[in-house]
Amino acid sequence: MMVTEQKNGTVWQDTAGQPLHAHGGTIIKVADTYYWYGEDRRANYYVSCYKSIDLVNWTFVRHSLTTASPMAKTRVRATLNLGNPQHKVNLERPKVLYNQQTGQYVMWLHYENGVDYREASAAVATAAGPEDAFTYHGSFQPFGFMSRDCTLFQDDDGAAYFISTARDNADMHIYRLSDDYLNVQRLVNRLWNGEYREAPALFKQAGRYYMLNSFCTGWAPNQGQYASAAKLDGDWTDLVNIGDETTYGSQPTFVLPADGQLLYWGDRWNGADYDQSGYVVYPLTFDDNGLVMTPTETFGVDEASV
Repeated sequence: MMVTEQKNGTVWQDTAGQPLHAHGGTIIKVADTYYWYGEDRRANYYVSCYKSIDLVNWTFVRHSLTTASPMAKTRVRATLNLGNPQHKVNLERPKVLYNQQTGQYVMWLHYENGVDYREASAAVATAAGPEDAFTYHGSFQPFGFMSRDCTLFQDDDGAAYFISTARDNADMHIYRLSDDYLNVQRLVNRLWNGEYREAPALFKQAGRYYMLNSFCTGWAPNQGQYASAAKLDGDWTDLVNIGDETTYGSQPTFVLPADGQLLYWGDRWNGADYDQSGYVVYPLTFDDNGLVMTPTETFGVDEASV
């Protein structure tokens, strides 16, 4: 089922007419194909993968990470626990980067034990190809710090960074990753002490870094904010509001540069029924006052490309 647009704020369908399960995720581009990895909380699934050439029509590829995924420890201390279909753990906000040096696709996630949210850890998995199953390498707390909502960022020089909330979400940490992307190398910055920001989405534009985020209000949307910096390990600006008091009914997931545009991808959560949570894609632009988010009813493509 090919379409020319998706309605923002609704449950999207894949090309087979099935609900698309990819919340809290990210999109990477490999050659001419986009791959979308996101949360899938059904059955024994954790992360599912979809592919597209136009960002609107998404074909299901596979369940990339499940309770039955292979496990292999890469750290001396890591918790190798994927639960089982009767007692799943929580794996949230999967982000994926390709490591050119190792030829691996590396996924980082937020890990909780499935009972409570006291684990507050990061988790890592890898795959040989974008459509392959991932091998799980366990969870840990970076340098002993709590780690919840997270994202990944790859700079122009290939250096990768893991960004996550710390200290019960009060602060935001930026970690430089090791060359293989499998471990944290050093903590390069601590941002917004005591501001309780979550859902980070980091991107770079014209040599400057920008990070969108939200306040901590559970499933309910709130006022989105952003800040910017000349260097990831340097001084960041004060947080500035973006969008309206609900970020146009969304929470940040990631920002995707595509076809000369900046596209904000967000989730419109349904706290009463997670599977009825929707997606939004809004264009981001700049004016004299800074970053601007423009809400639209739909996200679409030219019919000639479908």
